[in-house]
Amino acid sequence: MNYTLSEELIAIRDLTRDFAAKKIAPHARKWDAEKWLPTELIKEMGQVGILGVAIPEEYGGAGQGLLGMTVVVEEIARWCGGTALMMAAHSGLCATHLRIAGNDAQKQKWLPKLVSAEAIGAWCLSEPECGTDAEAMTTRAEKTSNGWKLNGRKFWITNGKRADVFIVTARTKPERGARTISAFIVEKGTPGLIIGEPEDKMGMRASDTVPVNFENCEIPAENLCGELHNGYVDALRVLDRGRVTIGSLSVGLARGCLEEAVRYSSERKSFGVSLHQHQAIAFKLADMETQVEAARLLVRQAACTHDAGRPDKQLCSMAKLFASEMASRVGWDAIQIFGGAGYTKDVCVERLTRDNKLCEIGEGSSEVQRMLIARAEVKRAAGEAA
Repeated sequence: MNYTLSEELIAIRDLTRDFAAKKIAPHARKWDAEKWLPTELIKEMGQVGILGVAIPEEYGGAGQGLLGMTVVVEEIARWCGGTALMMAAHSGLCATHLRIAGNDAQKQKWLPKLVSAEAIGAWCLSEPECGTDAEAMTTRAEKTSNGWKLNGRKFWITNGKRADVFIVTARTKPERGARTISAFIVEKGTPGLIIGEPEDKMGMRASDTVPVNFENCEIPAENLCGELHNGYVDALRVLDRGRVTIGSLSVGLARGCLEEAVRYSSERKSFGVSLHQHQAIAFKLADMETQVEAARLLVRQAACTHDAGRPDKQLCSMAKLFASEMASRVGWDAIQIFGGAGYTKDVCVERLTRDNKLCEIGEGSSEVQRMLIARAEVKRAAGEAA
């Protein structure tokens, strides 16, 4: 496979890198402490085209596919995981679900707004008693004479406090199963849509995460997103792409830790020489660089197969699993290289490492990814044997 980025994508990468260094890096610690991203920042991301990198050009995006998404998210995450997570939920989950399942009218209405940040998007799948086992969701949608009525609770909703549009999965058949769930578009301000207060999280603190409740929330019939009873199937397709995006987010966090560790080990002296001249530190840096590059290649391979029309669920899981666990290892190594300073909030490696832990949990935990990878490998081997 050819992993060389196109000239257009290189230009987008460089634009994003410059934007992140100037607009995000100086403020990331403050946003982490305040547990909030300024709305003005998100608007600027929309204006310069960062949020629409994966959206087709007909809707105002750059049309660079999942590969483009991974490149941009890595650049944002290098400085702030919370900002990258906001984009992953907005562009990678909400906009992607609309793009792959929405009808023409829904796409025309919402995708240009999501690209420009005129509207902020959220994606509602998880529930208090239903995370990995999404088929067990209890939020339900009942048909009415005018449309649908939603009742239930959603949990861990990224962008929920600021979102203008929510993609919500709900049960439309009483029995359990993949084709018993549908997806709906719910707009901000709809009566019965109740937004809770942000969680006080360990990491990704700049990104708001809230519970969202639905109490007799009535929406029009045309707000069904995708085919009836097909919402869970569509959600799984969104998650496959989302796992690749989370993998790139981890690559960005790890790259940030690596670059900071290289800088510090060049400036800091011990026993009369720079830290990196000690073999123990040099070997750590070598291992960190190797792991970051390996994860980036795996993530981009998964993205390229999607963009080529050959989506590979196993590869998506492998990319997320390896990248997220790699970033935690690299983060801890960076903290070790910084020594006592690394244990403080004065340097960003502490924050970047905290941010990454969510990547080992969200959109399918590491344990779930291992289960999916093993299941796919056993199935492949059985098929070859037959």
